[in-house]
Amino acid sequence: SSVDVVTFGCRLNIVESEAVGRAARAAANSDLVIVNTCAVTSEAVRQARQAIRKLHRERPAAAILVTGCAAQINPSSFAAIEGVTRVVGNARKEDAAHIAPAGVDDAFMFKQGAAQPAISACDGQTRAFLAVQNGCDHRCTFCVIPFGRGPSRSAPAEEVIAEARRLVTAGKREIVLTGVDLTSYGADLAGDWTLGRLVKQLLAELPSLERLRLSSIDCVEADDELVDCIANEYRLAPHLHLSLQSGDDLVLKRMKRRHSRADAQRFCKELREARAGVVFGADLIVGFPTETEEMFQRTLDLVEDCGLTHIHVFPFSPRPATPAARMPQIPSDVVKERAARLRAVGEATLARHLAAQLGKRLRVLTERGGLARAADFTPLRTPGAAAGEMLDALVVGHDGRALLAQRA
Repeated sequence: SSVDVVTFGCRLNIVESEAVGRAARAAANSDLVIVNTCAVTSEAVRQARQAIRKLHRERPAAAILVTGCAAQINPSSFAAIEGVTRVVGNARKEDAAHIAPAGVDDAFMFKQGAAQPAISACDGQTRAFLAVQNGCDHRCTFCVIPFGRGPSRSAPAEEVIAEARRLVTAGKREIVLTGVDLTSYGADLAGDWTLGRLVKQLLAELPSLERLRLSSIDCVEADDELVDCIANEYRLAPHLHLSLQSGDDLVLKRMKRRHSRADAQRFCKELREARAGVVFGADLIVGFPTETEEMFQRTLDLVEDCGLTHIHVFPFSPRPATPAARMPQIPSDVVKERAARLRAVGEATLARHLAAQLGKRLRVLTERGGLARAADFTPLRTPGAAAGEMLDALVVGHDGRALLAQRA
């Protein structure tokens, strides 16, 4: 039997795709393609629709099952695509393998109070992604994801620890904790669980885990215990990807974010003082409705003020039924031009960070394709090294995107 999974979007989708694929193969499904969609931008939705049409042309006999956030939010638009045999909501994604491929699934309700299962996926030989949280209780005005993912739900800590132990036993050197709103972890669990407490517990119970990484955090939700871990636990990677979105207070307010520009600056400053060598990445949206050139300038300046090294730039994309879609839009050529300027600043800060690593000895984890990552997520080129090895490397140069290294 042939089961293929095509995935769009976030780390959580990648983890869920692996779990759904495993279940589908165990259920002995034959000639099935599962398309796991993303709804974060209109471009992600367009790519999924295009992929489904192409799959049907190339494999007309295969059953195509569509799931994920875009399918959850607008099931009928996917059900109408020729070749789609079933649309399954995120709420029933894990049952997808056992759902007969006929008709459209209308079970789109999330069970209130249901815990998130602790599920994991491995990226080749190197690291494992462990999903510990799902859903989001916030309502940022640009974001459609709460409609696709439902309310915030955490995986019980004992389940997370058991899954992490299994991964370490299987030889994984690095585990990345992931979720939709990772820093809200624990709010729905009995006892006073927080992300910081979970991190502390994982490191205490798994002394042989070499590296633990966080996927993305919200600076205003980071609890004291988490900050303490970043400062004092050397096995917790000194790399934090922040959901900042803008550097302008009025834009942040219109986005309904819960932090100010000053909060972001303070957080980065405090953590830098707490742990030498901490590196920050960030998600930033450009061209949000009503954004003026001055407001955009404050986002550009934030890259410098917070010392952001790895930035992800998202040109604003109005999503259906979100408040931001009804606000005055910025012309698309202006949005494109601002995105290009912000990306150029990001490339310059990355190059500066790379140059500062020259001559250093770094402990790196090798990946496929001759790449490796340092603890702070800086990429290194390590041609000829097998994936999944921890090596000591001496930095001898960089090419603007990655460090050039030789074995130390």
